Amino acid sequence: MAGLVESPGGIGVLICLYILTACFSLRAVTTFSPHYFSAAAFHIFYDPARVPMAAAVVAAFALVGMIFMVARFSFGYLVGFYLCSMILGYLWLNCFSDFNYDHRLAGWSAAFSAAAFLVPAALIVSPVGRAYELPARMFEHLLTLILLLSLLTITAGAVYNFRIVAIGDIYSYRDKLDFPTGLRYAIGITSTTLLPFAFACFVARKNIWRAGAALVLSLLFYPVTLTKFAIFTPVWLVFVAFLTRYFGSRTVVILSLLLPMLAGLLTSIFVVLPTLFYTVNFRMMTVPSNALDIYNDYFSRHELTYFCQIGFLKSFVPCAYNEPLSIVMNRVYELGYLNASLFATEGVASVGPLFAPIAAFACGLVFAFGNRLSADLPPSFVLISSAILPQVLLNVPLSTALLTHGAALLFLLWYVTPRAMFSQSGVQPSS
Repeated sequence: MAGLVESPGGIGVLICLYILTACFSLRAVTTFSPHYFSAAAFHIFYDPARVPMAAAVVAAFALVGMIFMVARFSFGYLVGFYLCSMILGYLWLNCFSDFNYDHRLAGWSAAFSAAAFLVPAALIVSPVGRAYELPARMFEHLLTLILLLSLLTITAGAVYNFRIVAIGDIYSYRDKLDFPTGLRYAIGITSTTLLPFAFACFVARKNIWRAGAALVLSLLFYPVTLTKFAIFTPVWLVFVAFLTRYFGSRTVVILSLLLPMLAGLLTSIFVVLPTLFYTVNFRMMTVPSNALDIYNDYFSRHELTYFCQIGFLKSFVPCAYNEPLSIVMNRVYELGYLNASLFATEGVASVGPLFAPIAAFACGLVFAFGNRLSADLPPSFVLISSAILPQVLLNVPLSTALLTHGAALLFLLWYVTPRAMFSQSGVQPSS
């Protein structure tokens, strides 16, 4: 059964189901929003007269999804599906947007950017020659060190803040948090990269107790950072690990979005339970798509950044912005500190919609490099160890994900991971 689903036809059926679910979800955002959040405040609208146009745009973009039917699983495949889902959402929202910019140019730019990104990110998967890997004993010490470093980071963070508050009350305290720069980096890297990597290793080795310890440590970041992401991380890791037990890697990638989005949609319709719909359908998927609409609007009237939003480039590139883009966006649109994906930041904000596909292609090459470093690792291990990064990449630039959230470090960890660990544990490496 799993092999049937993993066939090109099976993957194609799942993608079609996902696209239908995504479109109904985007429609539902405007239906349910008056009850618990304002879609209009985010400039998210719906007009029945424009549905045929929106459906045609989405159907045309679905042709890009054929890459997922023929490509092998890789880290770029995982990230590419999430980012293309975000682009699909933007193309739908773009048909109803009330912003005044060249929507046709922006739509073509987004579609070509997705295709340009996928060509290297999903299709370059050959393994790189490895000159070094950690000895088994040293790798064991590394995993222990990750747990200790995470505990130390949590302890250091607790010196600055440790509050156990309800999720609805976190915004009363979170804006007052002020961690030192080094500690902010440590929090981002350990919570996004190091603990998921350690969890994946423990799952592969069937070390349940240490896997549980990694999950507990992930959860302990909540009273320190007061972010929903800290609660989301252990739940998501368990969810992805569960899926990998029963389905092939490419199927897991699609189901990891399809199932939560479908659950959120159904519970809102039949149970009138807005929390899941808000968390998954709106906050996780619609907001990143909407951010691309907002960035297109802002930079259609303001000077481009030419990548000066990347900290170390600011000294070399003339920059019209003295503040992070999230602060600029909050001042103009009053929707919170809105960061955005690589398509919006390295693309639209940096070089404009006309040259955004070139920037997207360059970003795709970065993920192709990650593919090559992890190509001979088991797909289930790559899936679990990188499960949190696609969520991050929906909301932050690539440069931030590589450094602040440790994606570059994960590439290095994949490179030095001893492959013998998986043959001993019975996990089959990828072909």
